[in-house]
Amino acid sequence: MESSELLVEAYSHITRIVHQAADGLSQEQLAYRPEVGSNSIAWLVWHLTRIQDSHLKNVVQLQEAWLTEEWSERFGMSESTTIAFGDGPEEVAAMRPPHAILLGYHDRVASRVLDYLPTVDATELDRIVDTKYDPHVKAGIRLMSVVQDNTQHAGQARYIRGMIERLGI
Repeated sequence: MESSELLVEAYSHITRIVHQAADGLSQEQLAYRPEVGSNSIAWLVWHLTRIQDSHLKNVVQLQEAWLTEEWSERFGMSESTTIAFGDGPEEVAAMRPPHAILLGYHDRVASRVLDYLPTVDATELDRIVDTKYDPHVKAGIRLMSVVQDNTQHAGQARYIRGMIERLGI
């Protein structure tokens, strides 16, 4: 198996989990939080997608879809919105996009990444994509860090989906 095939499988798996978590849910269910300080499926999916969009812009060599394709407007948020590090309960509670907007953004960002991944080879994995750190970050390291982050958040969203189903919410 080529590294590009492995990466395509990893990123496709994230999208499958996101859809398992969110497909068929109402806006209220997407916004459900098990307790005040916890995250909702909507916030988790938005956040993991923002991570993928912002962290991989230098890898896939495209500007963030959030900014260039007016996703911030569709969510009713400012372009300067961060990727949600440090969001508190108020910001999480305010994340209430319609199902189509939430998954539309996720699917768009995922498709941009999946279009890039078949081009990945050993040389590409070693390409420096971020010089703000010492050592500089290579494409392969950034791709794997996003896979790890996104998989955790997608799993959290899927867990909340299970709670919604068991509780009949």
